[in-house]
Amino acid sequence: MNLVAWMIIACEIGFWIVILGGLITRYIFKKKKLGLFLLALTPVIDLILLIITGIDLHRGAIATQAHAIAAVYIGVSIAFGKSMIEWADERFLYYVTKQGPKPLKRDGFEHAKHGFKGWLKHVIAYGIGSAILIGLIFYIDNKEQTEALSSTWKVWSLVLGIDFLISASYFIWPKKLKA
Repeated sequence: MNLVAWMIIACEIGFWIVILGGLITRYIFKKKKLGLFLLALTPVIDLILLIITGIDLHRGAIATQAHAIAAVYIGVSIAFGKSMIEWADERFLYYVTKQGPKPLKRDGFEHAKHGFKGWLKHVIAYGIGSAILIGLIFYIDNKEQTEALSSTWKVWSLVLGIDFLISASYFIWPKKLKA
């Protein structure tokens, strides 16, 4: 496994450590400003991954799936980061501190609407990740060296379309909560 693949793993672990640290600091130690600071560090993790990926490619590395996944990771992290933090915050508050409302389970139109909002975030992630992938493809300007980037972009395009179909299906066949 190459450096970028290890950095993706380290960044994902770091992302959740920073979130957990922020939530513990915020709710257990009652240091709201420090907790918010820790939660605000999550984009720094994306920046580190972007810099390392860029340096690796600039040094002449052939683009691999790891480089492509780094672009996907950055897009997803930027588009979904805030909602992932809110999701973790809501559950930490309810399940760990025993405060706050129980996380709600959606059904019917609310579930469909929530699923479609998730798809719109996926579109944003796709736009960011695609811009990075396409930028890297043009920067390297060598089809053989960027095949992994191109193939990942094609697969991601297909996944985005499938995600749309799944999200649209929630409007046609609404989810029902178990009794």
